[in-house]
Amino acid sequence: MASTRDDTASTGDGSRGRDQTATATDDPIVEVRDVSVTYDLQAREAMVLDEVSLDLRREEILGCVGESGSGKSMLANAMMDAVEEPGITTGSVRYYPEQGGEPVEVLDLEGDDLKQFRWEEISMVFQGALSSFNPTMTIGGHFEETLDAHDYDVDEGMERAKQLLSDLYLDPERVLNSYAHELSGGMSQRALIALSLILEPDVLLMDEPTAALDLLMQRSILSLLDDIKEKYELSILFITHDLPLVAGLADRLAILYAFELAEVGPSEQIVRDSQHPYTRALLKAVPNLDAPLSTMTPIEGTAPNPAHVPTGCHYAPRCPLADERCHEEKPGWYDAGPDQRSACFHYERADEAVPFDVEEVLASVDDAADSTVDPTEDADSDGFSDVGGTAERSGTAATAPGDQAVVSLDDVEIHFEEEQGIVEGLFDEPDSVRAVDGVSIDIPENDVLALVGESGCGKTTLGKAIIGVQRPTGGSVKYRGQDIWDAKDGVGGPAIEYGDIRRALQIIHQDPGASLNPNQKVVTSLEAPLKRWNSDLSTEDRRARIYALLKRVGMQPPEDYANRFPHQLSGGEQQRVALVRALLMNPDVILADEAVSALDVSLRVETMDLLLELQAQFNTSFVFISHTLSNARYLAEKADGRIGIMYLGELVEIGPPEEVLNDPQHPYTKVLRWATANLDPSDEEMRDPPVRSIDIPDPVNPPSGCRFHTRCPEAREVCTREAPALGENESTPGARAVACHRSDPDHEYWNSATLDGVDAEETPTLDD
Repeated sequence: MASTRDDTASTGDGSRGRDQTATATDDPIVEVRDVSVTYDLQAREAMVLDEVSLDLRREEILGCVGESGSGKSMLANAMMDAVEEPGITTGSVRYYPEQGGEPVEVLDLEGDDLKQFRWEEISMVFQGALSSFNPTMTIGGHFEETLDAHDYDVDEGMERAKQLLSDLYLDPERVLNSYAHELSGGMSQRALIALSLILEPDVLLMDEPTAALDLLMQRSILSLLDDIKEKYELSILFITHDLPLVAGLADRLAILYAFELAEVGPSEQIVRDSQHPYTRALLKAVPNLDAPLSTMTPIEGTAPNPAHVPTGCHYAPRCPLADERCHEEKPGWYDAGPDQRSACFHYERADEAVPFDVEEVLASVDDAADSTVDPTEDADSDGFSDVGGTAERSGTAATAPGDQAVVSLDDVEIHFEEEQGIVEGLFDEPDSVRAVDGVSIDIPENDVLALVGESGCGKTTLGKAIIGVQRPTGGSVKYRGQDIWDAKDGVGGPAIEYGDIRRALQIIHQDPGASLNPNQKVVTSLEAPLKRWNSDLSTEDRRARIYALLKRVGMQPPEDYANRFPHQLSGGEQQRVALVRALLMNPDVILADEAVSALDVSLRVETMDLLLELQAQFNTSFVFISHTLSNARYLAEKADGRIGIMYLGELVEIGPPEEVLNDPQHPYTKVLRWATANLDPSDEEMRDPPVRSIDIPDPVNPPSGCRFHTRCPEAREVCTREAPALGENESTPGARAVACHRSDPDHEYWNSATLDGVDAEETPTLDD
């Protein structure tokens, strides 16, 4: 069943059972050959992995990239023989231990041998850290349980656990004595990585380990993996749907499409000179900060259903190069460059069919950056340009001068009291979380405001205040001049009824599936708001309006989609239904709360284009919440909107996206810009994060002065005691506002002492 290690490479003769990339090394640590995973679905067999052959080389990082449902996680499970029943795994997975030990056929292991192999030779880090930990056990308890189950010396193992946690920049004592819910997402994920390494495995399989994390934590963990790999001599398979994210980390990339490998090769070659139409289309479809917006285009069509996999090349139905042969015959591996192989009959024409030149992309970005900031004019010595100037002040970017505001926020505060136990409540005042603290902003007609920041910075809370579903504890929120909460409370004879305000302000939730009733058909869910707010409409009129909107968002035939249940829709289709439900009210403002983060990367551009098309048709303003700068940039720049950067409840920078991103004025914006994955895998400048501390402070007790000073590499003594105001510099042009002392060349900041002996011109790394 297993192939031998001296297999020769195929030369495009249709043989897909051998991994040509293995010819570059004679020392793979895991050898996957002809591995398939199928499920028997009564009516027919479903294929979720189709004859995949791949080598994981010793002490390399192999990035496995593809759309959701392409088989990435199934490949990792097959490598550990962990595919759950009724799945059936066939083929060969061989593990080669160090020092010439006998190879292990993983799919033949059973019982204790398999249990031992999974932790001691190959270990896995799953996507959701919280779901991987038992909430009733401390983190230390998980380490002890694992060591004891494998008959390891617990005391000796716990010393190793402390070292692992330290290597991941965690406080061992604090983490080991904490429960998972007491740690931030980034801390939990790093603790899970440490747990996966406690039994000293040689191979680490990482299944979307950073997908649920913020940009900064994602990039920080990626930068740590290189160090961890070298120190512990690991071979790593890193699974992700985000190609730019892993391109700078991985030695090689393996591109999966619809359960089969499409292309394998060195990371830089795959990004710069891919020889498969799918890889090139995927690069063009991913929102990023490097490429011009005009080059970002969605992949047409949809991936095949596991139960209806095409006979020939799986990508043929979506491929611009596909011919009759592609639809009838599977392509073999073709030599597409040094150590690079492509499973495409027409690989030599891939660049013509799907033009994408990363060099041109990067050059265009450099040109744009050069045109945005002239370093010889109005710039200080460390590259921060002066936000001020001689332009006449007409307001700040937060107030959107000259436009009729649909919603206006004035000095809004939203503080939450933390829950307490009965005894604590008798003696102590509850702690207050300052989720939003003193934010003033206007949302004009037909506007796009993208709010970006880490988890817990107050984006969603501020968004909910904007659409009138979160009552502020201070300040005011007005809809067309009417205080929303006065209208709700019936104070002062409101000019606009609260019901009319609520209809005009709608929301699209992050998880569209969870926001739809699983027991109701789509048409029933969509009829509900019409029945409540437009009770005079007949059933025929309601259905006609619903069908028209479903058709408008590309769900055809609309009658078919209307009569489906939510589980019968893809993630993108569920998101479209949620959008239709919001649009049925013909709203003035829609809060899109991480509305594309749950979608596959290839669907994000398509969905954001749809939002913009509908905005033009309905004159709707969008408040778009994201922790990803690339998504925010795409939507805001195309709509000529704004990007607002939030940190610990405050707006710290706001303005046109091309200015905010190409010339960030606040150090926190610079950090987020650093954390956004670069298309250039050879960019070494992105290795060390420009922050003093990775973890965000506790919002219950935020730092004094500028809240970012505890993490800011540019912070000085004055930052610890004086909080900068947004747009406080009177010469700030109306298109831009920043809350940083550095934006004022006359501020005492420039004569203030540096912190902790760190020169303001130096950029500390994690080691600092």
